[in-house]
Amino acid sequence: MENTGRKKWQSDWLLFLGILLFLLGLLIGLCIPLMMNPRMGLTAHLEGVMNGMFLVILGLTWNRLILNDRWLSYTFWLILYGSFANFLAVTIASITGAGKMMPIAGGKEGTPVVEGLISFLLISLALAMIFVCVVVLNGLYRNMKSRILSESRK
Repeated sequence: MENTGRKKWQSDWLLFLGILLFLLGLLIGLCIPLMMNPRMGLTAHLEGVMNGMFLVILGLTWNRLILNDRWLSYTFWLILYGSFANFLAVTIASITGAGKMMPIAGGKEGTPVVEGLISFLLISLALAMIFVCVVVLNGLYRNMKSRILSESRK
């Protein structure tokens, strides 16, 4: 797939999945009183809404990135993983009451399996999102640099 075709496809999916995640964040907000840890439920609600907006913003700016196909692909999939893993980790924590890695939101220690899953998701999504931000900043910088060079040649 050509880079511009790939960018368009990825941009469309980022927009679609961003609105979907935003909707999931709204829906989980309706369930906060039913959760074992309502404070963590509020966190799940906010993560869904904010990560949904993040995906939409990236979808709207995606065509400005100057990256090769490999970096676009890595970044696209890591964005989706990080955004949805974030929502999933705090949703699991709010339903089970687990989440000792998130003491501010009132997470208590859960079963080793649930704690392991939540910890894996939190650590891996943090690494994924740091990588994504560095690559997106690089792609945006290349775009700005390219525009400055093309304007100076005029």
